[in-house]
Amino acid sequence: MNLEYFIAKRLITGKEHKISISAPIIKIAIAAIAIGVVMMLIAIATGVGLKYKIREKVAAFNGHIQISNYDNNRSEVSVSPVSKQQDFYPRFTNVDGIAHVQAVATKGGIIRTEDTFEGILAKGVGADYYWTPIHDFMVAGTLPDYTGELNSDVLISKITANRLKLGVGDSFFTFFLRDDDTNKMPNQRKFNIVGIYDSGFEEIDDKYIFIDIRHIQQMNKWADDEVGNFEVLLDNFDDIDAKRDDIFGRTFSTLDTKSIRDKYYKIFEWIGLFDFNIVMIVSILIIVCGINMITALLVLILERTPMIGILKALGTTNWSIRKVFLYNAAYLIAIGLFWGNLIGLGFIWVQDRYRVFKFPNPEEYYIEYIPVHINLITVLLLNIGVLFLCLLMLLIPSYIITKITPVKAIRFE
Repeated sequence: MNLEYFIAKRLITGKEHKISISAPIIKIAIAAIAIGVVMMLIAIATGVGLKYKIREKVAAFNGHIQISNYDNNRSEVSVSPVSKQQDFYPRFTNVDGIAHVQAVATKGGIIRTEDTFEGILAKGVGADYYWTPIHDFMVAGTLPDYTGELNSDVLISKITANRLKLGVGDSFFTFFLRDDDTNKMPNQRKFNIVGIYDSGFEEIDDKYIFIDIRHIQQMNKWADDEVGNFEVLLDNFDDIDAKRDDIFGRTFSTLDTKSIRDKYYKIFEWIGLFDFNIVMIVSILIIVCGINMITALLVLILERTPMIGILKALGTTNWSIRKVFLYNAAYLIAIGLFWGNLIGLGFIWVQDRYRVFKFPNPEEYYIEYIPVHINLITVLLLNIGVLFLCLLMLLIPSYIITKITPVKAIRFE
């Protein structure tokens, strides 16, 4: 049996360990480790969860990558059509990691009711549109069906519906300017509301309504196989920059490729700060945990000074004695990690399941509740990192053992 481990185990399991002077300090150190792990888990889960949720919402309405014609149009309105006769549509076989490709078009307009009006951006979608992300945002009615004949069903946001005092089943007129001749009367369309969504992303909800893309094709006098642009959905968001460049290199030179990072760069710069904040919080908490363990270790050494003297008198090396106390410290850290993980992961599970905690100002975070996300690998790496770094910090204070002489240590009281 490992001698150092055997001695450390006896010190831990002995009755005198529980009634010793160091017992309260050890409990405080364990509690500090546990609280620190809880805070680290919460910081990681909420930071990553918020980042994932925001980018999921942006991708739900824009796709991950957009393919369009090169033009000088800096607005979101589709001006120059793109033919659907492309090698990458409807399936992108030349690039791996592509989940779906869909054709869309957008056109600016004004909704007019008897009491008020509202500017909107009509997003035309067809039978190939991937509705699953939008389905999570539905608050009333159903999703429109554009797989059959041309229809006037639309999906609007809760914000727009409230401003116009409209609900599911209501109808309204929308006016669209003519791109070919602005002097002519605007195009007028009557739409029926079949569904209302609320993504919590005011920048998007404030303007988007979903209509049949064939309305935009007719108003713009496009052919049936012409659309505004293509939206590409990826299997893995983390590959977005690499896939954007890959797609750009595998499409015609007349086509431009942009990612939602390029389109919403301010938002992604903001959520990019989450990673820095998480690293800072975790680093500070690990230092705090280490300082508490250093205090506990010094108290243990002070309390066991006579034992250190006896072991040295018997010929035990300094490193062996240091290992005894490091084993002891590792045990205390492990207890703190156990309770910290139990409480922290329990809190995360409750928040993920029941969404107990909500933002007081959801419009600033684009979501009503505090989202959480964490995986097993992150938890394991965090625990290993805390254990390793704390023990590394304890190597320095354990060096004090080498300065203890056997004669003085045995007589120490």
